[in-house]
Amino acid sequence: MQSAAVGLADAPDEPLREAVVDLVLRGMWRGRPESEHRPLVDAGLAMVKGPVVLPTEPAKAAAARILRVPAGSEQEARITAAYEAFLPVNRKIRDVCTAWQCRPDGTANDHSDDAYDAEVRESLEDVHEAIQPVLRRLERVLAGSDRYLPALEEALDRFDDGATAWLASPLCDSYHTVWMRLHQELLLVLGISRADDEIREEELVMRSRG
Repeated sequence: MQSAAVGLADAPDEPLREAVVDLVLRGMWRGRPESEHRPLVDAGLAMVKGPVVLPTEPAKAAAARILRVPAGSEQEARITAAYEAFLPVNRKIRDVCTAWQCRPDGTANDHSDDAYDAEVRESLEDVHEAIQPVLRRLERVLAGSDRYLPALEEALDRFDDGATAWLASPLCDSYHTVWMRLHQELLLVLGISRADDEIREEELVMRSRG
């Protein structure tokens, strides 16, 4: 019997393929299931758990098959170069989000110190400037990746307008949420595991420092 992952990856049903990829990149959908989720649930590619819709393991396998670029191709090499430029910046956005949520002594940031928050915002600006050339490189070799920079900029604008949840909240398309989707897509496109990703990031961060 053909698995759901294999069948979907080879199927011509483009809306279903797009829906499963979107759900896997998001990691979950919060709120009532949308119409595009129902076929996924019926096919065993998504499950509803309380207020969230989650991708199943077959859905993750299907998304990996759909997104993977040909191994050894020029496209893979060019995306890999962009991915390796992405990883040191990825470490920085994690540091920024941590600094926004916690003070250096480990206590929660209650945002009563305007000077401290301003320093975090400056660090976020450094991250945003650093990711733009990486995304422009990626846009030339990965279809659909041109959606990430506008989404990051919209989140940044909302954050600057005072909606602080738009930095790191998982409940909206915050800066960090969009960033995580970008990261997940790069891993699936290149067929890289999370474990290997962490090793590569550490190597590249250490190399950039010295």
